[in-house]
Amino acid sequence: MRNNPQQSTQENKMGVMPIGPLLAGMAVPMMISMLVQALYNIVDSIFVAQISQDALNAVSLAFPLQNLMIAVGGGTGVGMNALLSRSLGEKDQDQAERAANTGIFLFLLSAVIFGVCGFLLARPFFLAQTDIAPIVDYGTDYARICLGLSIGIFSQFCFERLLQSTGRTVYSMVTQLIGAVINIIMDPILIFGLFGFPRMEVAGAAAATVLGQIIAAFIGLFINLRHNPEIHIRLRDIRPDRAIVREIYRVGLPSIVMQSIGSVMTFGMNKILISFTDTATAVFGAYFKLQSFIFMPVFGLNNGMVPIISYNYGAARLDRVRKTFQLTAATATVIMCVGCAAFNLIPGTLLGFFSPSEEMLRIGTVALRVISYSFLLAGFDIIAGSVCQAIGNPVYTLICSVCRQLVALLPAAWLLARTGVLDLVWFCFPISEVVSLVLSIIFLRRTMRRVEAQIGTVD
Repeated sequence: MRNNPQQSTQENKMGVMPIGPLLAGMAVPMMISMLVQALYNIVDSIFVAQISQDALNAVSLAFPLQNLMIAVGGGTGVGMNALLSRSLGEKDQDQAERAANTGIFLFLLSAVIFGVCGFLLARPFFLAQTDIAPIVDYGTDYARICLGLSIGIFSQFCFERLLQSTGRTVYSMVTQLIGAVINIIMDPILIFGLFGFPRMEVAGAAAATVLGQIIAAFIGLFINLRHNPEIHIRLRDIRPDRAIVREIYRVGLPSIVMQSIGSVMTFGMNKILISFTDTATAVFGAYFKLQSFIFMPVFGLNNGMVPIISYNYGAARLDRVRKTFQLTAATATVIMCVGCAAFNLIPGTLLGFFSPSEEMLRIGTVALRVISYSFLLAGFDIIAGSVCQAIGNPVYTLICSVCRQLVALLPAAWLLARTGVLDLVWFCFPISEVVSLVLSIIFLRRTMRRVEAQIGTVD
């Protein structure tokens, strides 16, 4: 079933391959899979928007809950990946094995917790945002399915991250693609009741999503068992190791908090926007789906970078760490510039996917153009923060995220909303990104200086 275990002690490509081709080989498959991920994220909203604006609003208001799952799964994956890749770079196979199996345990535990919370707290969550009955009913059904069956998303996260941490990004891409394609196919079938299936409306969108996630997770597990010789998944080893849990969350917890802050920000923005009109929250939800086409490739690029940074930090190769960061940051900035141009030039076309009313088009055109200016800085901020995480300074990234979303963005949005002019509220996004840029530059310089001192390398 497996290759010779001695292969795991051979030099990994992350330590010897030229940075350009290495980053391309690691990141491009993930960027493709992230684009497909963005596609199936937006498909849900496109189809439910054909039901009604209330249905679109329900899915939009559910985003903080989905984002919270992504935060926990992504953060745990960041911590597991950083430890696993660094252990491989240090040739510590035992620690790499313990990181993988402890990580699996943590993902499964997260699924249980979210499943219980989904059934108990979904309706109170929507009632805290609106008293419009159709939105509450649609949203409760959607959230209970997505959270109640979160074993799919957490297992998919886990097995994809194990493949990424050992450089097998093509396999990771395959699992994501399969899950995404299944979701895209099943969305209209379950939402509208095609081919003899019952018409489930918004609940059908949730069911299609979890179905794709569960199938992708099974495929990811199979690929890890058969084609990932650098780690060994054993049922008896899937248990918590206290020291490994601490190390995973030492790096991963700031990432969880950072993305969870995103849920708080989204919840707060929805409360501010719905005070103007519920159409504004529909616009905000549409924006989040559209911006994923810009941010998801950058996150894929970022995910390809992190194992390379961690491995070469563990191997004391600061030159490769620097080159990887520079190339990744430049590429991310180019992607973001393209996104800014698209949001400025064709906002009406982009909003047209959501069956918009005239009011939604009017509000959304201004919103997309204003928010897109923050893209010009966001690429660098994302990459700089991940470098700090990958080499052991996750608190810096946490501070940046807190300041950007809670100290800058939400207060700015609240203050701008006091003017009574909705169009001004969207400027909170560029304002917050400027704050994040300043902090990112400061913290990245401090991190690199500390690494230079540790490794004994000077400019």
